[in-house]
Amino acid sequence: MATRGVLYMGLAALFFSLMSALVKLAGHDLPAQEIVLARVVVTLVISYVLVRRQALSPWGNDRRRLALRGLLGTTALACYYWTLTRLPLAEATTIYHIAPVLTAVLAALVLRETIGVSGWLAVVLGFAGVVVAARPAALFGGAGLDPVAVAVSVGAACASSVVYVTVRRLAQTEHPLVIVFYFPLVALPLVIPWAAPVLVWPHGWDWLVLLGVGVATQVAQVFMTMGLAAERAGRATTVGYLQVALAMVWGVVLFGETPGPTALVGAGMIVGGTIIVGST
Repeated sequence: MATRGVLYMGLAALFFSLMSALVKLAGHDLPAQEIVLARVVVTLVISYVLVRRQALSPWGNDRRRLALRGLLGTTALACYYWTLTRLPLAEATTIYHIAPVLTAVLAALVLRETIGVSGWLAVVLGFAGVVVAARPAALFGGAGLDPVAVAVSVGAACASSVVYVTVRRLAQTEHPLVIVFYFPLVALPLVIPWAAPVLVWPHGWDWLVLLGVGVATQVAQVFMTMGLAAERAGRATTVGYLQVALAMVWGVVLFGETPGPTALVGAGMIVGGTIIVGST
């Protein structure tokens, strides 16, 4: 039976996948930098309201580590969005989703966590599923990838893995809402100069889509933080592979993208790995 932490991480994967679908919708009319800025602004407002409603101090206890979580989260977000403009989506997603593998290793080294043989099997199965589902040209033939973009994407995954481990440690002393609040708090002054030169005025449904990006992100961040507080970091973040399978569902429902045989096989491997994680 799945633990509470795994269930929280599954819900986080659901809302992160919804966020990705909304980002794709918004990207038809708006630059990636503006979408990132909108996400940060919306989550900052929501986070501050929730923190105040709970009568919490927004500044937390371990401010240095909270600021580090915000800085690394901003770095991962900016790098990932940048690589989406330089690499095909499949390749960018595949490279970025090595983050759970890196998290499991980092958690074992830093937090002295163990995930067991079945946990490592789930990590390998999930990672292999991502590769099969994405079918990256670098492994299956075709033109080579931009090495700079690949390096930046790996950097995003590394930053994310450190974020997960940092959140796991922060959860021992900080309220989940405070941890979530620090990400947009640190991100906003860093994102504004990056987005300002390319800002365009949204029209019509763009406003609702941008709001949806921020709300979905907020919900996902809260569930992720609760999941990491209740479950070992290496095991919890493995559930993040479920995002790839969920993305296929959104692709069919919203964009009419029918996945091919390899994508379906990869999704099955990802779900299988998630089931192993949830049942051990």
